[in-house]
Amino acid sequence: MRQSMTLALAGAAMLAVLSGSVLADKYEGRKKCSSCHKSQGESWDTTAHAKAMESLKPKVKAAAKTKAKLDPNKDYTKDKECVGCHVDGFNREGGYTIAEPNKFLTGVGCESCHGPGSKYRGMHRKAGADFEKSKKTSPRKALADAGQDFDFEEGCNACHLNYEGSGWKGNKKPYTPFTPQVDKKYTFDFKKYVRDSKAMHEHYKLDGTYTGEPKFMYHDEFQATAKVGVKGSDD
Repeated sequence: MRQSMTLALAGAAMLAVLSGSVLADKYEGRKKCSSCHKSQGESWDTTAHAKAMESLKPKVKAAAKTKAKLDPNKDYTKDKECVGCHVDGFNREGGYTIAEPNKFLTGVGCESCHGPGSKYRGMHRKAGADFEKSKKTSPRKALADAGQDFDFEEGCNACHLNYEGSGWKGNKKPYTPFTPQVDKKYTFDFKKYVRDSKAMHEHYKLDGTYTGEPKFMYHDEFQATAKVGVKGSDD
């Protein structure tokens, strides 16, 4: 009887672990995002964020590294103190790891801003299909509840303002060496740079599948001038 109870408890514990793993927010990589959001993905490919990992390679941006007192000949692509701000989900569930680098997590991509997509990506797909079929809309709050980030300023600050004296309350080591004291171009203003399509990506018309709050602070502004994009298919 005691052995049966022990096995039952062990089984319940294992189920809880497996369930937690399934339900955890997990990074999936931009390939799955851009399979539907094709135009956004192609636009992102041309941005500075897409090339973020390239800047860690030897002899790339040598002058900037020298100015920041880094070794321009060193390969920083395996330096755990640097990589986190140049990839998606560093050392988090499903995210980029140095031991097993994933090219679809390299660079500051979709999930660095919008959050790990394991829970909400499928919701987008289903809601989109429902909207195409019957014009049925879905509440945007459901996406937020599933982990989609509609206010990602803190995520940007975590890399761009992570130096002593920046005024950002979340400062912690390892600090970025690229500060305004090194060069004024590293002065970071979220409200300015989130509008920069050379850093982020071009914006494209959304079809209206989702309604209500929360919305990104510049959602309406961006949609007012957004281009008509090309949709992909979720294969």
